[in-house]
Amino acid sequence: MQTKVIKLNPDFPEERLINEAAKVLKNGGLVGFPTETVYGIAANLLNKDTINRLYEIKKRPQDKPFSVHIAEFDSLKQLGIVLLSDAERVAKRFWPGPLTLVAFNNKKEKIGLRMPDNRIAFLLLKKAGVPVVAPSANMSGSKPPVCAEEVLSDMDGYIDILLDGGRARIGIESTVMDVTEKPFKILRQGAIPEKEALIDYAILFVCTGNSCRSVMAKAMMEKFIKEAGFADRVHVDSAGTSTFAGIGAAPNTVAVMREEGMDVSEHRGKNVNKDILKRSDLIFVMEKAHKRILLSVMPGIEEKVKLLKEEEDIPDPIGRPLEEYKRVSNIIKEEVGDIFLEIFKEEKSR
Repeated sequence: MQTKVIKLNPDFPEERLINEAAKVLKNGGLVGFPTETVYGIAANLLNKDTINRLYEIKKRPQDKPFSVHIAEFDSLKQLGIVLLSDAERVAKRFWPGPLTLVAFNNKKEKIGLRMPDNRIAFLLLKKAGVPVVAPSANMSGSKPPVCAEEVLSDMDGYIDILLDGGRARIGIESTVMDVTEKPFKILRQGAIPEKEALIDYAILFVCTGNSCRSVMAKAMMEKFIKEAGFADRVHVDSAGTSTFAGIGAAPNTVAVMREEGMDVSEHRGKNVNKDILKRSDLIFVMEKAHKRILLSVMPGIEEKVKLLKEEEDIPDPIGRPLEEYKRVSNIIKEEVGDIFLEIFKEEKSR
């Protein structure tokens, strides 16, 4: 048997061709396909003969289960999986993306779960209509492939179809995290750094230029978190809706924060983007207009975007005297303090 190679545009793949591969997959065939990390081999989990064939091809021990790849969160229910609230927060932070979660199903069996961030992968998984396992497309022990040519060097003739979507964007295997009990554990280092993957909360502050208000809020939250001993569990960031990448904090921002015992002189600004919005659990904006902008960048995140001062804009001090910066700083300090107490009140009482 010779593997059929189907070349696809990674951004606008032809659904007719993916339908062909999905039909083969559903009926027990093996399909090589790209993800954002490496190439995988998709197999129908419900077909025992196919799974046994996959173990033989991979030369993988039968006691080492394959991870299940899903296209959307609703698939978790079909697999009998209910994530703990902390684990669900991690999933929403990184999925779709290069993170594999090991969780319990309703039979208390551990199962690996992955939602790849790749258009071809999404369509293949969605159209197959069956639970799909997908280990990397190489013999066990060899380097995972990042392009179709590398897949064929190991798997030509062993798999039925190979969807060639070009080189994998990241080229590093997914990070694997066990979320069956706290604290969560990293089982395999991968595309997401361990420190970033294991945090409990990711908090983002947003203003316009990312040189004044959001910088103040970030510094203050970091101070509260550090004093409470939560620094290794919480990641705090800031961004602007319209700024110049790399811009420093405004001189008056640096001066006001220095009076508060905080050094923001090394701050470098950045614009909001989909990645930073997706990986933030809570997003606090300074103005109602900022929320509208964020929702236009990434629709569907209404629940986690909030005004820092409820129902009221916090004025922008840019270009104003130092006294105005101090006034705005005091407003932000009070609001950030209230938010900190609300988020971490349970931990504070322990």
